[in-house]
Amino acid sequence: MTMDKAPLVMVGKTDNAVSDAAGLVAAAERASKKGPAPVHLWNPPFCGDLDMEIRADGTWFYQGTPIGRHRMVQLFASILKREGDAYFLVTPVEKVGIRVVDAPFVAVDADIGRDITFTTNVGDSVTAGPDHTIEMRGTADEPRPYIHVRRGLWALIDRKTFYRLADAATPGTDGRMELHSGGTVFPLEH
Repeated sequence: MTMDKAPLVMVGKTDNAVSDAAGLVAAAERASKKGPAPVHLWNPPFCGDLDMEIRADGTWFYQGTPIGRHRMVQLFASILKREGDAYFLVTPVEKVGIRVVDAPFVAVDADIGRDITFTTNVGDSVTAGPDHTIEMRGTADEPRPYIHVRRGLWALIDRKTFYRLADAATPGTDGRMELHSGGTVFPLEH
């Protein structure tokens, strides 16, 4: 059963919860027509958890099946909110929990020039700088680079893009390789 046809089944659903995917998609479409959804301003009641997961490779799953329509993934991504370590899809009237294995997005490309502008798997474009920091996680042997996209939501920088960043990096005063973007220095080593 695909996300395009399956009803949205919620655990712990309340009376005011949207009962199918069409309701969430419609709310996301209405919000996206006015620019980025102001999810940081919305604090609706929690309506339960969805059987939805964003895997480490950035693939969105519903009831164990990949969501095949990219536009639907983009719409869900536009209403994604993080609170602490938990992730939710929110509208002005409801909030439903989803699982995120690593980061909700993947940076799949970067325009590397004077500044570095990343493109994510859901079409977001962010330029590294004070508000969109590059952060190294993992270990020195297995680094995991991330870029902050918005309001606590991060994108894992994919391997090919990281190799391009490493190639563009220059040695810093401490000898570690670093990148410069948006007037900010980002070390690429621990």
